[in-house]
Amino acid sequence: MAAINTAISERRRAGVRQPKKHTPKTDMTPMVDLGFLLITFFVITTELSKPVTLNLNMPKEGPPITLGESDALTVLLGKDNIVYYYHGDWNDALKTNKIFQTNFLAKNGLRKVIREKQQRLDVINTKEGRDGLMLLIKPGEEAIYSNVIDMLDEALINDIKKYAVLKPNEEEIKYLATIKEKESQ
Repeated sequence: MAAINTAISERRRAGVRQPKKHTPKTDMTPMVDLGFLLITFFVITTELSKPVTLNLNMPKEGPPITLGESDALTVLLGKDNIVYYYHGDWNDALKTNKIFQTNFLAKNGLRKVIREKQQRLDVINTKEGRDGLMLLIKPGEEAIYSNVIDMLDEALINDIKKYAVLKPNEEEIKYLATIKEKESQ
């Protein structure tokens, strides 16, 4: 095989200018335009996430609906994240001194109370079971809005089907006031 002698062609001749080799340049303007068009297209056509709201059904005004005492769990929201609860009827709970105090902690607080009530209803109420639990949320005058939201969250976490936010009756308001007076002394 013959070898090509490139040394001769690389030799410079006197008076002859070698042409400059230019590197090719690419114009990026059309690429940038296309990129902005794609970004604009996807921003316009993409559906952003819509805020999700919680459905809150309030009871109608009128005569009260009878509720089985074993199915009811009433929660009174006081100040400083303190929660009072009782099972069944207010008068029975007050007479037997069965109004208890708890908090919003998950392990030993209100969540534990709700789950124990659901377990009892699974045994007692064979018709509905834990779905028969009616959670009555009654915020006191000094309860803060976040406590009501925390209670609604507990209802969702514990899969409570029936719950209502109600005004506390006069006796419950007096009870919360006496508790407040005892704590201030």
